[in-house]
Amino acid sequence: MSAAPVIGVLGLQGDSREHLAALRAAGAEAVVVRRPEELAAVHGLVLPGGESTVIDKLLRVFELREPLVRRIREGLPVYGSCAGMILLADRLLDGTRDQQTLGGLDVTVRRNAFGRQVDSFETDLEITGVSDRAWPDPDGAAAVAPGPVHAVFIRAPWVEEAGPGVEALGVVPAGPAAGTIVAVRAGNLLATSFHPEITGDTRVHRLFAEIVRAA
Repeated sequence: MSAAPVIGVLGLQGDSREHLAALRAAGAEAVVVRRPEELAAVHGLVLPGGESTVIDKLLRVFELREPLVRRIREGLPVYGSCAGMILLADRLLDGTRDQQTLGGLDVTVRRNAFGRQVDSFETDLEITGVSDRAWPDPDGAAAVAPGPVHAVFIRAPWVEEAGPGVEALGVVPAGPAAGTIVAVRAGNLLATSFHPEITGDTRVHRLFAEIVRAA
């Protein structure tokens, strides 16, 4: 694959613009995906934050659900942040009665696990494969130094149970939810409870771009 993989951002609902900017900063060619033919043209896909129930319904309206489920099963690299984590989960707690997920990640995810909008919070996390390495800039500028990831949680889910093939990359370090899993990876699938796209830290997106290049 070329040095600039084509990575789509699902543009049906949610914060797609911020993900597009972060992916471009990470050296990828980033495009919006709203149609099956656009999905067919990408090497990887980001499922952004937003309202998971709305995204679920719009995937069916835009006839993207079945093509996306098929491509995930075929090994398409996908990164889900917040609502995107919910969509990737095989099992969902506290979803609406008719809510469906795309599946692919052998995890049980609890929707709105940290509470409502007023319970949103920020914290620093150690993320395996992200916090513990320096990241070369794709434009040849100074490397991004290792260190904690500043994570923003907005009506966020968490991983309540992870299957044996899923690696927990990060947990909440302190407080009532200490030890709760908030970042996971299984092969080509990556998911975080938090929103790295809104902090200016592109290291999670750089990790995903590496996953796409390797695939």
